[in-house]
Amino acid sequence: MSSDPNISPVNPINPLVVVFFLVMLAVEMAFTLGNQGFIGGPQAVGWRAGAVQDYGFSGSVFDWMWQNNRWPAEHLLRFVSYLFVHGSFVHMLVAGVMLLALGKFVGEVFAWWAVTIVVLGSGAGGALIWGILLNDNSYLYGAFPAVYGLIGAFSYVLWLRLGQSGDNQWRAFTLIGFLMLIQLVFGVLFGARTDWLADVGGFACGFLLSFVVSPGGWRRLRQRLRHE
Repeated sequence: MSSDPNISPVNPINPLVVVFFLVMLAVEMAFTLGNQGFIGGPQAVGWRAGAVQDYGFSGSVFDWMWQNNRWPAEHLLRFVSYLFVHGSFVHMLVAGVMLLALGKFVGEVFAWWAVTIVVLGSGAGGALIWGILLNDNSYLYGAFPAVYGLIGAFSYVLWLRLGQSGDNQWRAFTLIGFLMLIQLVFGVLFGARTDWLADVGGFACGFLLSFVVSPGGWRRLRQRLRHE
């Protein structure tokens, strides 16, 4: 307990996570208001579909780049721009709430720049893994691969703490296991989507990036490599 009356009872959220969320919200509000006819006129009804085509991560576009070894900037942008386009307001809201909650926890341990690297790196990494492993001509969109990247960073922090206390470190992966189980159940009941692979890829990227960007992470990684 602190006697300082000026200390906030709530730890602040990393400002870049807040900015990320506000951009998601602004994009979604434009789509929602346009679809309801409040802004943009009749053509606004197609804004969401157009944004998915222009800014979503396209499996066919990625295959073309991979096969021809050509990487135009407007298509490389898709590796991160897809994170800001969602299928519905509910889709954005669930992803946004998880982003803020996990960003707050990870931001209490990681520096602001490290959180940014985890969010964008896991988003791009999840899309890359999805594009390489699947022959899927559809579009990937939504912030969940980045959210799962924060889950990876969250799991890394728990993994370290459990190791320091001598507890079973596998407990750090309880959350991702639970979420994957939920995805499996929904896939069985309502039909599986392929974007779960991007989510798993985002988790893996977030966890692995944490070895480097966490406080003292690079030093610990070098020591472990030298020991091995």
